[in-house]
Amino acid sequence: MEETLTKKVLTREIADIENLLSLNPRIKPHANLVSTSSTRQNKKHWKRNAGKSCGDCDSLVNNFDDIKHTTLSERGALREASRCLKCADAPCQKSCPTQLDVKSFITSIANKNYYGSAKAILSDNPLGLTCGMVCPTSDLCVGGCNLYASEEGPINIGGLQQFAVEIFKAMKIPQIRDPSKEPVSELPESYHGKIALIGCGPASISCATFLARLGYSNLTIFEKEEYIGGLSSSEIPQFRLPFDVVSFEVDLMKDLGVKIEFGKGVGLDGLTIDSLQNQNYEAVFLGMGLPEAKRAPMFEGLTMKNGFYTSKDFLPLVSVASKPGMCSCKKQAPQLTGNVIVLGAGDTAFDCATSALRCGAKRVFIVFRKGFTTIRAVPEEMELAKEEKCEFMPFLSPRKVLHKGDRISGLELCRTEQNDDGSWFEDEEQIVRLKADYIISAFGSTLLNTEIKKAMHPVKLNQWGLPDVDKDTMTCSEPWIFCGGDLAGVAQTTVESVNDGKTAAWHMHKYLQVHLSY
Repeated sequence: MEETLTKKVLTREIADIENLLSLNPRIKPHANLVSTSSTRQNKKHWKRNAGKSCGDCDSLVNNFDDIKHTTLSERGALREASRCLKCADAPCQKSCPTQLDVKSFITSIANKNYYGSAKAILSDNPLGLTCGMVCPTSDLCVGGCNLYASEEGPINIGGLQQFAVEIFKAMKIPQIRDPSKEPVSELPESYHGKIALIGCGPASISCATFLARLGYSNLTIFEKEEYIGGLSSSEIPQFRLPFDVVSFEVDLMKDLGVKIEFGKGVGLDGLTIDSLQNQNYEAVFLGMGLPEAKRAPMFEGLTMKNGFYTSKDFLPLVSVASKPGMCSCKKQAPQLTGNVIVLGAGDTAFDCATSALRCGAKRVFIVFRKGFTTIRAVPEEMELAKEEKCEFMPFLSPRKVLHKGDRISGLELCRTEQNDDGSWFEDEEQIVRLKADYIISAFGSTLLNTEIKKAMHPVKLNQWGLPDVDKDTMTCSEPWIFCGGDLAGVAQTTVESVNDGKTAAWHMHKYLQVHLSY
């Protein structure tokens, strides 16, 4: 009897082992039959990706959670870092505006040296966490990755950068100057001159950080708003860039002794370039961005009460309401309903579209003049809008705003066509009318304020009304004035603005050492 039992039973824990063995794949002696209609019903309980019908859409109202596909856990980061080829002449580094040593910080992650990785990142890019979250990596470092043609695809460099600096952020380690260098108190007088930076955006934060690392001790940022971060805070939504990330990077800058004065901007309360010179400032960095939205003539006179927003109106209202800690006011996000039309095809337009869904819009139409192949936004932004069921309407140009009383009721558009020589024209015979409750214009930014232009005297302005800047040194027409970010007209992304500040800091340092050395 005991011998028979031994032959049939593999272990005393009979149920456990037999249940486990039953999970192993077995060759079926027959085919399975389930009706198609039953399978369609059953798969709804197991499907993990989003469905295609409108009924599958979850409400996004007031949902500002992280939506970036690049965000990595530790397990994902270690696996991704192990794939890096550590190329001898790494093309990813050559594609980065700030010249990050990409293979070095990825190798540190693979070795679980997260502090070393973050140090390599922040050494070249003081806004390493912001850039890890919002950089258009597909056009920059990832676009140059030698693994692009492999089955697994290129390395998720932005996700690895974000992961490393987030770990460092949790360590709460303050920034200090290189201890091997002379203490600030022992540096010559040329390091103690007054330096002003206008605007607390990415370019100014970068410039101030590098100057402070070099040993400059009298740095002041003048910010017209009551919050830090500039465009990073006011125009990049919370679900792409949380405010605590901007705050962390500004705190690192302040660790080096940089001061910030709020409520002060060029053209406000007598603050001008001339007044700064009279107060004995030795150098000035202009990094206040472009404060006004470009507005087509057909929208003149329209306001938020009529249902019209520019990106400069809409995104700051969304940010103030959704970013904890940005300001002390308790404001609500814009309450949108029905159909919303977003005009434009840049990153800002897609931010407006995805934000509109979170403000209550039922349907969002992204309307742009050209085709999909000429969209200026990075592919990541476009894919997110597509996943969230935004409607894309190419080859259309706004022609006339439709009204019911004092409210917008729709928009008349005409078809755009392309000539054989590549030029575009509007075909007045092909007209489209879209019903809309709100229109958001995202046609870019400019500087129109005459008071600000006067306050920048004696800086020479170019044909677009912006400072005339040497693109290699970021110097203006006056050798002691430097410029960067959107205002300089060179940078189109946050990381390029950071590099403007980095470049300006070095050339400002060279100028000051010559100018203030007696």
